[in-house]
Amino acid sequence: MKFIEEVVVDEFLPTVRSMLAEDLRERGFTQREVADALGISQSAVSKYAHGDVARHDRIVADERVRELVERVGEGLAAGEMTPVAALVEIEVLIRRLEEGDLLADLHEEAMPALADAEVEFSVHDPDSGLRERERVLSSVRRGLRTLTNASGFAGLIPNVGANVAECLDGAQTIDDVAAVPGRLVDVKGQAMVPGEPEFGVSEHVATVLLAAREAGATARGAVNVRYAPETVEALAADHPTVEFDPERPTREAVTDAVADADPNDTLVLYQTGAVGIEPIVYVLAPTASEAAAIVRAIV
Repeated sequence: MKFIEEVVVDEFLPTVRSMLAEDLRERGFTQREVADALGISQSAVSKYAHGDVARHDRIVADERVRELVERVGEGLAAGEMTPVAALVEIEVLIRRLEEGDLLADLHEEAMPALADAEVEFSVHDPDSGLRERERVLSSVRRGLRTLTNASGFAGLIPNVGANVAECLDGAQTIDDVAAVPGRLVDVKGQAMVPGEPEFGVSEHVATVLLAAREAGATARGAVNVRYAPETVEALAADHPTVEFDPERPTREAVTDAVADADPNDTLVLYQTGAVGIEPIVYVLAPTASEAAAIVRAIV
């Protein structure tokens, strides 16, 4: 794990300080004057002067960096720019280069997983798409741990398998829903998880969740379990419960059923089956981990 701040400290700052030290020396500054202007030691200036500090070629070659060094060097030499003003100018460029620019590219090279995420990532945005996706995946993982650690949960897994899912806030398609690829299955009384949660791998549970949200439900998390009258009864004690028609297309049936209901933060949807269709119960909650906790409470 490498933070973008480490890229700034390890790559950008040594390069820019070295470039500034060289610029100021060429403008007639003594080693002591360079040290005072940059707020560093004379020994550090000496290292810069003798090439003992490595420069990053891509940073050196960037025209904006070169322009900044020249402008700051000129301002310091002419007495028109204080060290504080120089610091502000450098900080402004750092923030600019961190946002989908040079420093962001260097960060992705140091952390290839960021590039593989295939979503826009703004390092200083607390609501960035990547951060939300990681929060959703973490919630699904917590939900999985809650269920797989619950003695007896395997008995609630339907024949078609169970899943734990959560969608992004503005979810529109199954690609915006994270779940377990391949679903959870009962193997000799144990719930087996076939793989790590991913986005876009749960067509069935995702369809139910998205349809419920389309009809006004606010839930973002969902877990499906085996249908039994006693299961629905136990869940109905604390949560709104709605039945939908399994013989209609799922999205239409769920949307119509939820539209006629009055759901709050949680909602239990169920259908009692038909020819070739297994009856299923869906527990919807604000997050996947909360939906899993509701299911665990009835195990």
